[in-house]
Parts: sequence; C-alpha cells; structure tokens
Amino acid sequence: MDKSILRTKSYSFPILVVKTYKSISSDKKEYTLSRQLLKSGTSIGANIREAEFVQSSKDFINKMSIALKEVNETEYWLLLLKDTDYIEINNFNSLSNLNKELIKMLVPTINTMKSKLK
Repeated sequence: MDKSILRTKSYSFPILVVKTYKSISSDKKEYTLSRQLLKSGTSIGANIREAEFVQSSKDFINKMSIALKEVNETEYWLLLLKDTDYIEINNFNSLSNLNKELIKMLVPTINTMKSKLK
C-alpha cells in the first residue's frame, strides 16, 4: 500500500470528522457523543503520522495498530450518532465509507510488517 495514499486519506478523514463535530455541537447541541467521535476520528491520522518516524518495526506496528483501533472506535461512534439521529444518513455513509477505506489500508500494512518480522 502506498503510504502517501494512507497519509492523505488519514488527514482528509479527520477534517470531515471535525466538520461533523462542529455541525452536531452547534446545530444539535450534542457534545458528549460527538466529542468521542472527534477524539477517535482525529487520533487515526495522528498515530499514522507518528508511525512515519518510529524507532523500530515493532513501534511501527504498534502505532498502526493503535490507528486501527481508533478506526474501529470511530465506526462505533458514527453508528451511535446515526442511530440516535444526530447525523444524517448521507453524512454517515460518507464518513463510514472513508473509515472502511482506512481499515482496508491499515490491515494489510500491519500484516505486511508483521510478516517481515517473522
């Protein structure tokens, strides 16, 4: 997987998360669930960015694995916000699809690096 694609998508995704958070908090006056989405959704790219300058392959796997956990948590908050009518289905679908793209990039990246350590 081209790391620049992962880097780009992991930066553009949290921009949409921040915009969604701003919308939910200002329009719907919901702060707790949307804040959780903000925290997990922005953490993905931060961990991927940290992985660029790690000191070892194990550290790289660790940072990417944390990013993968954050992607999974973000999907949870997206589902909860959708099912409680805080975000519209179109917004949910867009964010969820991008989130799934990140999963599809992170899993093989992690697996490839793990196989190199064996």
